[in-house]
Amino acid sequence: MNTLISLHNAVFDRLERQDWILPTLARFIFVAVLFMYFWNSGLTKLGDGIFGIFVPSTGAYAQIWPKVLESVSYDTSQLGIFHWAVVWAGTVAEFVLPLAILAGLATRLAALGMIGFVVVQSLTDIYGHGAGAETIGAWFDRVSDAHILDQRAFWVFLLLVLVIKGAGPLSVDRILASRREAAIA
Repeated sequence: MNTLISLHNAVFDRLERQDWILPTLARFIFVAVLFMYFWNSGLTKLGDGIFGIFVPSTGAYAQIWPKVLESVSYDTSQLGIFHWAVVWAGTVAEFVLPLAILAGLATRLAALGMIGFVVVQSLTDIYGHGAGAETIGAWFDRVSDAHILDQRAFWVFLLLVLVIKGAGPLSVDRILASRREAAIA
């Protein structure tokens, strides 16, 4: 039994000291599972032409301000600069933040921004789009497939790993830190 315990401790003590595993896997899983989800969502918000980022589509307003857009009969010209700024910032965030996590650039801040984005997205789904109890879900029940509370809890957990651990060794953050350390020395 002592041999088994010693083997267990040797293997898992060594594994625990490998600080690169969690952030590297977290970034990989984010890119594999969520990168294209957010990227495609951002694409649906772009208006026509090369300057489409500055003139978001009606669908962008419908996704972010559903009740407000409905109240003006889906005429985006009746919305103010605040509505445009929120839609524009949300659209930019859906491109910039996932790209930063992919590259491992300002990863902690990008992951923190993504957590804020997911929270706002979830609140918009609940209050703006009127998501039902099935979509919202409940924690501590026997069903684990709700899109908001269950699924997005995993998203936030994954992003929290990046906030706490950073990007890992295969990242622009690590390259910049190495150069900064070399310049100081």
